[in-house]
Amino acid sequence: MKTKRSKATDIPMSVKKKVWERDGGCCVVCGNSYNVMPNAHYISRKHGGLGIEQNVVTLCTELTPNKCHRRYDFGTKEEHEEIKKIIRDYLKSKYPNWKEEDLVYRKWG
Repeated sequence: MKTKRSKATDIPMSVKKKVWERDGGCCVVCGNSYNVMPNAHYISRKHGGLGIEQNVVTLCTELTPNKCHRRYDFGTKEEHEEIKKIIRDYLKSKYPNWKEEDLVYRKWG
């Protein structure tokens, strides 16, 4: 049985569909439209990042030369920070009241 935190950080299919539409089916980092998925958390699940559209973006999978999602999760610190800034700026442009603190699971409200 999943915990409340696990459920809150999962990305439901309804959110993936909204993110796919919002991002135009393209990686928000490089613009690629081939082998991309709307399943990358801006704030990671391990840090309590919610599975909501304000915290999820479309990135390239490992099947592309750019591998944006892999570089974001497992690249150098510099790569991660560069991609994080691109994603942050992108999400801020889509949601005027966007704040990082609203994207994290809070056990006690």
